[in-house]
Amino acid sequence: MATAKAMLVLHGKQAANELVREAVLARREAGWQLDVRVTWEQDDLARFVAEALAGDYQTLIAGGGDGTLGSVAALLAAAPRRLSLALLPLGTANDFAVAAGIPLEPASALALLDAPAVPVDMGRMNEHFFLNMATGGFGSRVTANTPEELKKALGGVAYLLSGLSQLGEVTAVQGRFRGPDFVWEGPFLAFGVGNGRQAGGGQQLCPQARIDDGLLDLCIVPAAEGAVGTLGTVIAGGLRGIEAVGESTRLPWVELEVDEGLDLNLDGEPWVERRMRFSVSPGALNLHLPADSPLLGVSIDARQASPRAAGEA
Repeated sequence: MATAKAMLVLHGKQAANELVREAVLARREAGWQLDVRVTWEQDDLARFVAEALAGDYQTLIAGGGDGTLGSVAALLAAAPRRLSLALLPLGTANDFAVAAGIPLEPASALALLDAPAVPVDMGRMNEHFFLNMATGGFGSRVTANTPEELKKALGGVAYLLSGLSQLGEVTAVQGRFRGPDFVWEGPFLAFGVGNGRQAGGGQQLCPQARIDDGLLDLCIVPAAEGAVGTLGTVIAGGLRGIEAVGESTRLPWVELEVDEGLDLNLDGEPWVERRMRFSVSPGALNLHLPADSPLLGVSIDARQASPRAAGEA
């Protein structure tokens, strides 16, 4: 039987992480050939993914935070060769891993290499892939403006403190959303287009989203009287389901046009756009997830028991 072969692309800040080293050694003792590449410069991640695609690896592991995961997933989704992807969550918030039920302890996370990879959807903003979520408006600015030192010291609480400090700068954006049988126009404070469920350090912008349903969840926080207080509640984590104060729907694509450049965040990467089309690419990525991951509409166990039923769900 051929040895299972995987490459771990590890964020440079985690190079000295002893728990990661122990977890890698444990996988090797379990029979895996697990090669490690550590990023140092900006282009390293893309270069290592290209190396894995050109070699005889079956699996790539993204070792880092949501930004690392999103970047690796986007590169794999755009590649002609199909590698499976596993996540070793090592970021500040680990929004995708938490929502997906992926363990945060390195050895347990890498143990998912032994679980079957399942096809999951990828979102797209114009031509750019995202795995977890695209957000826009005030919340995206908070994420972009939270200092790395504060995130390192305080974890997800850093987003709360940064957001509360910026509440005086809240401004509404005039925009028009359009999708199949859906139109919404007016001033809004923030929105999320979710393939996954949460972003910005634990904010569940799309709490019902599934990663295998061929749809995106759209949540809009309109600007209204008392909007700053409402947004403060969102940032403080008291809201579980933005549809309680805003608009929400589920659809295969949605277009958004705004009057001025809008701050966006795609899996941790900042963008500024005026015209956006968000769409879904069903089954674009094979991902190692827990059998009972909340993001799956059909559990892995059910897929194995009844592949036809899983495909029709």
